[in-house]
This record gives sequence, structure tokens and C-alpha cells, in this order.
Amino acid sequence: MHPDIAISIEGLGKKYEVDKLKAQDEGLRHVIERALRAPLATMRKKVYTKRTREFWALRNVSLQVRRGEVVGVIGRNGAGKSTMLKLLSRITVPTEGSIRINGRVASLLEVGTGFHQELTGRENIFLNGAILGMKRSEIIRKFDEIVEFSEVGEFLDTPVKRYSSGMYVRLAFAVAAHLDPEILIVDEVLAVGDAAFQRKCLGKMSSFAQSGRTVLFVSHNLEAVRNLCGRAVWLENGSVREDGAVDQVVENFFNAMSASSQFSSQSDEYGFAVRRVVLRDATGAESAQFTPGADMIVELEYSAAKPLEQPYIILAINGVNGTCFTANMLLDGNRPTVLQGTGKMACRFKAVPLLPQSYSVKMSIRTKNGNDRVLDYSDVAFFNVVGDLAEYGFAGEFVSRASSSTPVIVPYEWHLPDGTVAPVSLSGERVQNKQIDSVLSR
Repeated sequence: MHPDIAISIEGLGKKYEVDKLKAQDEGLRHVIERALRAPLATMRKKVYTKRTREFWALRNVSLQVRRGEVVGVIGRNGAGKSTMLKLLSRITVPTEGSIRINGRVASLLEVGTGFHQELTGRENIFLNGAILGMKRSEIIRKFDEIVEFSEVGEFLDTPVKRYSSGMYVRLAFAVAAHLDPEILIVDEVLAVGDAAFQRKCLGKMSSFAQSGRTVLFVSHNLEAVRNLCGRAVWLENGSVREDGAVDQVVENFFNAMSASSQFSSQSDEYGFAVRRVVLRDATGAESAQFTPGADMIVELEYSAAKPLEQPYIILAINGVNGTCFTANMLLDGNRPTVLQGTGKMACRFKAVPLLPQSYSVKMSIRTKNGNDRVLDYSDVAFFNVVGDLAEYGFAGEFVSRASSSTPVIVPYEWHLPDGTVAPVSLSGERVQNKQIDSVLSR
């Protein structure tokens, strides 16, 4: 293998055997029934008939990762992402193909693996560090950094069984994040902890990537992949669908996910079905792409076999860091009197104040008491906001980084010391600085 290549994968495949089933009439009830009726006959008979189905989690995957490259691995649930990382981490062995790795590897696959509930935080730092491959001298050298990063110093000598889930996760990630490998394999660790700690984790991963070490990063957080990685590999049904520049691959993946995300759901208990959720632009045309400040219509097609009286419907627009804003009948009280038969209803979000990024629409439907759910909180649609922010007067030196900014822009204005008032909005009209009475002079 060439010395510039950190990871080389050729024809990689992993097969599992699943669905080992009993014959239809060979359940536990049938076995007990026959044993009571004819014990000797039961002993002579072969009770169980097994059937095995082969499932290829990965098949014919080939790629190379160069030293110092930061590669994001994306795909739907079940695409084979975690299986590939487990193979690279030697947690399991491939069914076919080969893996060659050039360098010391550390894996962040399941944060907290190896923690002992009865041991203190201090003791678990040494235990978990050793499990992850750190020498005792290395743990001692980095001990203070680990404790500071974890923010659990006050409880360091308390058994971790008394930690909150957030404290436990912070300490586990802090240990794993302070490894010093040449190759780091990361699987969804940024999904742990609260929002502040997730940002801290992302910063740690960013500094690691910028240090010139090789990183394989699996995440459903597409913006995190965009920010950390220069290259992305899109896995689909256990194979590589696309491998290339991160922006292009992520955009293609999101567009494919949006195109195939025709949501439907049925509640037998309430006789209610969501047949389809459609996004439309201001003209009423179906669309999954909008510009900043444009109207967006979320249309729901339903059928109700029996009347659903005074339901509450909640719509939320979600960005990569959580909910941006909602339309919530629990708060505004604008409920339909009854939904029955087949029909449509819609919500028009006016002048959505969103920067160019990727978003999802979540929906929940509750009964008239507000507690029972007809539809659990679910992703029902996806869309992109695209556009040149220069057209709205955004002229900052770092405007290209808007994809990693907080996604919502409400109208505001700066009042500068020289009397200039600089308004900012996504109104669709290019804003101009104005010389007017400033609030600073009042």
C-alpha cells in the first residue's frame, strides 16, 4: 500500500444470517400442547424447523482514504455505515474483501463502552482510557484536560451510577476525544449530550481534523459533515452510490431523500390516515426548494373513517440544530371542528426567514384533549432554501459560511457610532444603509 494511503478497502462485504424462524405450527404453545398429549411422540419428533435468510449489510465496497483526509460517510438508516466502521475498527470481520490500514486507529463508535457503574469518574477515566488503547502515562498526562472538557470535576470521585445521563455522556466523550491516534473513526458521537455540549464536541472534532490526521466521520447531521469534511461517501443498500466533494454529494443525497420522502401514516385506533404531505411555493406549485423570505405552504391530505373531533395539529420547521419555528394549534387554538371523510388542509408560512440550508418539516396530530397522539412527532417532508445572500444586502467577508450559521434571520438594524443605520432582512429587496435619527442619540 502506498505510504500516502491511510485506509484501503477493496471489495468489502459483510453478510449476516437473519430470520431464523420456527415452522408456522411449531411455536411454544404447540410444543407444550403435544408434550402433554403424547410425551413419547414429542421426544421422537424434531420439533423445530429453521429457515435462514442471508442479508448483505455491505457488498462490493471499494475506496481509499489518503493521509490527512477528512471523509464523511452518509446514508439512510440501514445503509451499512455503522457496519463499515465496525469492520474498520476490527469489532467484526468481513465476509469478503480486504481492509488495509496504515497507522494507529481509535474508534468513537459507542460512547461510554467500558464504563463500570460502581467505579468513580476518576477510576473510569483510567479504565476506559486503557480499553481505548491509551497508556497509563498518556492518561495521566491528559487527565486534567479530560476532566476540564467533561465539566464533571466536582463529582470526579462519585460512582458514575449516580451521574445524570448528561454527565455520563460528557465524561465518556471527554476520554475518547483525547486519544492521540493517526486515524480516527467517529460514528454519531455528536448526537450525545445537550446542544452546548454537542457544539463543544463538534469543535473538538474540527480541531482534530485541522491537525492533519485522518478522520472517517459518520453522521446524519449533514451540516456537520459539510463543515468538518472535504469529501463524502454516500452509502445506499450496502454499496457506494456516490463518492466525491462533500457539498455535491450531500446536496445529491438530500435531494434524493426529499424526492423519495412521500410521507403517509395510519392510525387504526382513530381511523385516521395521513395520505400525503406536500410542500408548495407561493404560486401553489409543488416544490422542495425555496428562496429566503419566500412563502411556503405545507399541505396535508387525509382520510378519516370516523370523525376526528377538534384535533390539534403541530408543524415544526427544523434545521440542523433543532426547531426553528412552529405553527402550533396547542398555542393558537385554531383547530378544525371535525375531520371526516377525505380532505385537505394547509398551513402557509409567510416570508420564511431562513438562510440557505437544508430543513425538514415535522408534524404531530393530537386528539382534542391534547394528550393522546393520532400521529407521533415525525418527519413528513424535506426542503432546501437556496439563494445568493448578496441580493439581500449581505456583504460580510464570511457570508460563504452562512450554511453553518443559526438558520433564522428576523429583521434587525445596526445603529453605528457615525449615525448610520444599517437594516438587515430577508424581505427580497436589497437593503441600503440610511442616515436617520439613531436610537443612540435618544
